[in-house]
Amino acid sequence: MASVRPRQQILDNLDSVYRDAYERAKATKDERRMADLDAAYQREQLLLEVLLDIRDGISGPKPKAPETSGNPLAALDTIRRITKLR
Repeated sequence: MASVRPRQQILDNLDSVYRDAYERAKATKDERRMADLDAAYQREQLLLEVLLDIRDGISGPKPKAPETSGNPLAALDTIRRITKLR
């Protein structure tokens, strides 16, 4: 099985990429680009956190919540609620 990068490392990488781009836009005083990058960063961070939550939810043995433990209908309901967040 492949090594799983820690959640914080992934989020820090995202932050680094956007911070570099934001600083370049700031240096050229491109306020529109700065605003676009800010909105894109927030959107990407939210999507990435959802994906990481899904990854964490399906990887490795972890104690399950009592209401979904062994209950496939409750698990499907949880997935349905997660997908409605978008």
